[in-house]
Amino acid sequence: MSLERGSTMVIGDPGARGVYAISVAAELVGMGQQNLRLYERAGLLEPGRTEGGTRRYSDNDIVILRRIAELLALGLNLSGIRVALALEAENTALRQELSRYSDGADDAEPAAQP
Repeated sequence: MSLERGSTMVIGDPGARGVYAISVAAELVGMGQQNLRLYERAGLLEPGRTEGGTRRYSDNDIVILRRIAELLALGLNLSGIRVALALEAENTALRQELSRYSDGADDAEPAAQP
């Protein structure tokens, strides 16, 4: 599974609504505004945009930016970070799917024994 641009947004997810301007988002994560633009160009995240084209970062974007900072501190380059984020997203999706199956299995009646 690859990390697609805009894949951080989940419909109905209140954390996906873009509310922070780039200056505020940069301050919240302790990065420069140019870094945020670079990460967007590299496809690591896609902040929302106003009708006028101004970037608006969501709470989910802030979480991703903090994760990018952690991975950079570990020595990963942007390509490595892209792979790591994609694998983490895939892992999360698989865990959710597994949880749905295991929750459904609890509701099922036990199989009849011969």
